[in-house]
Amino acid sequence: MDNKNQQITESITSRNRIIVKTSIIGIMTNLLLAGSKAIIGVFANSIAIILDAVNNTSDALSSVITIVGTKLAGKKPDKKHPLGYGRIEYLTAMIIAAIVLYAGITSLTESIKKIIHPETADYSAVSIVIVAIAVVVKLILGTYVKKKGSEVNSASLTASGADALFDAVLSGSVLLSAVIFLIWGISLEAWVGIFIAVMIIRSGIEMLAETLDEILGKRADSELTSEIKKTICQEEEVSGAYDLILHSYGPEKTIGSVHVEVPDTMNADEIDLLERRIAGKVYAEHGVILTGIGIYSVNTKDDQAAAMRTAITRLVMSHEGVLQLHGFRVDTKAKTAIFDVIIDYALQDREKLYEHISNDVKNEYPDFQFQITLDIDI
Repeated sequence: MDNKNQQITESITSRNRIIVKTSIIGIMTNLLLAGSKAIIGVFANSIAIILDAVNNTSDALSSVITIVGTKLAGKKPDKKHPLGYGRIEYLTAMIIAAIVLYAGITSLTESIKKIIHPETADYSAVSIVIVAIAVVVKLILGTYVKKKGSEVNSASLTASGADALFDAVLSGSVLLSAVIFLIWGISLEAWVGIFIAVMIIRSGIEMLAETLDEILGKRADSELTSEIKKTICQEEEVSGAYDLILHSYGPEKTIGSVHVEVPDTMNADEIDLLERRIAGKVYAEHGVILTGIGIYSVNTKDDQAAAMRTAITRLVMSHEGVLQLHGFRVDTKAKTAIFDVIIDYALQDREKLYEHISNDVKNEYPDFQFQITLDIDI
């Protein structure tokens, strides 16, 4: 476990270093763009360019918050927070979303004012060139930041990169409106400003929704859970892996628990060794720390129990909407049986199907007492 903790610490340190470095590059670039656009916007009397400068300023502020959040999230675990401070990154992402929303709403207000009280813009060749350069710079910056965000699994960086790429589109719309004005004399300034504002607001809402999903606890990535279960089932004694639950305490710290099916002939010593092998493999291959491995004992010594398992599995799985049956255990002497059933969330009345299944099983085996659990589809 000490080696695991050391590996986690080194990984977090390296990750934080990359996030801070990338964010600093973003801050410097956005401040340079914001300053240039603000000056051009004032002299050209262009609300669209000014709002584009405001957008770049909010991006720079977002990068500052990302750095602060990364530093706080990197604090060592303590008695009050034994699993560390990794989830602070979710809070900083919410703050960034709020800033983006504020910038968008402010931009929308100013654009509407310009429609009510229009003013003619005065573009120069220099202003056109600088805005064009800004589009190229934003494309390069967005690609770079998004790539780094994906490499270190940073939601903040990935969002910043995507936002920068989107900003290039917004700056492109400003450039297009300027060209249209110079060629045909048609002023689209305020309308382009509204378009920019709406896109900024939309981006902020999407960022906020994604962060709330993380805080509420969204479904784990299906590819990751599938791969983890596949790794567990590589063990000869394991016939199935179920109820895998993953908890994220920051992008580099995921803790989980799982149930595995093993033969009822295994003793405590064998199970202990098996659990240690599983935990080691899952961490080595997927970076997930399994803090709990529960056991489902599979009947292998009782032919009647094995036959019941096969028959009940066939009966239950014949119902449309049933995704899985697991954790089956029967005591033929005590006339008791237990298993879990997973029903698709897409069904409007899962409880009704659960009752129907329960009645079918009990009618098929009236002498037995059943404990059937409606499990969670995770």
